Amino acid sequence: MAQLVPGSEAPLFTLSDEAARSFSLADFRGRRVIVYFYPKDDTPGCTKEACQFSDLLDQFANFDVEVLGISADDAAAHREFRKKYDLKITLLTDGDRSVMTQYGAWGERARNGEISVGVIRSTFLIDPEGNVERAWYQVVPDGHPAEVLAALAAA
Repeated sequence: MAQLVPGSEAPLFTLSDEAARSFSLADFRGRRVIVYFYPKDDTPGCTKEACQFSDLLDQFANFDVEVLGISADDAAAHREFRKKYDLKITLLTDGDRSVMTQYGAWGERARNGEISVGVIRSTFLIDPEGNVERAWYQVVPDGHPAEVLAALAAA
């Protein structure tokens, strides 16, 4: 698994949300965007992370930053997840995990002392030119959105 480092070009992607709207990373040129990868809708850690990003969305907007959450879940799962928790963030579907793979967010991971293949919870701050400004791998979901916001405030 190749991890992205600050200064590297963020892999371009085009993915759909729960309403089949298409989102391309290229659409965000000229502004910063947070792209975070998570394992599964409506699971404890993923719910904490998504709710915290959603709760802080106005503060991210103060920095003119969009938040995009990406998982392999389909549009129906995203719809239910957004509705159940009144999420305001954009959730995108990477069904074949190709975008996750390009970002180093899919591969071998250690969990409870066992090695498995799956989503490596990761977050990327992409700068206005489309480069990785900051990369977080092996994210602990609870409190991570506040950590990302603090990094924005410090920059």
